[in-house]
Amino acid sequence: MDITQVILDDHAEQRRLFAALEDIGPQHPDALAAVWKRLRALLDTHAEAEERLFYPALVALGKRTRDDEEDEETEDAIHDHNEIRDAASAVEHEVVGSEAWFGALAEADEVNGDHMAEEEREGLTDFRRKVSLEERHDLAVRFLAFESSHMLGVKPVDKDPKEYVRENG
Repeated sequence: MDITQVILDDHAEQRRLFAALEDIGPQHPDALAAVWKRLRALLDTHAEAEERLFYPALVALGKRTRDDEEDEETEDAIHDHNEIRDAASAVEHEVVGSEAWFGALAEADEVNGDHMAEEEREGLTDFRRKVSLEERHDLAVRFLAFESSHMLGVKPVDKDPKEYVRENG
């Protein structure tokens, strides 16, 4: 098991659920609400698991390799997580299945998609190349345990990106 693959699997599930919401359509508001609740819990729990486990390890990697790029990637990712939380919150303020709800959903999908693509190109690739499989396995176990124990979600709280890196560096 590898933390980078666990994160990629979560990304695939997020993409699948966003696509499912588009496919369900406005004529099924109860189904939309149920799937959105699941996706929102996944988004929040995934971000919190990354912030507690993956990003501190990425910052530590930067310290070991004397590479400030990992700090910059982490700051950017924490900023992205804040944007994702805000976009997801905007979905919650609209009537499920309405045009405004689908507009807010599309914004959340776009913000999340941009974040995932950047993370997959940069942080996950760097980590996979530079960190032993043993360390990646240990993080994967802890990550899955955290997500599983918070299956119903976590309280979404924005974080200051620079302060986050300072505290976890």
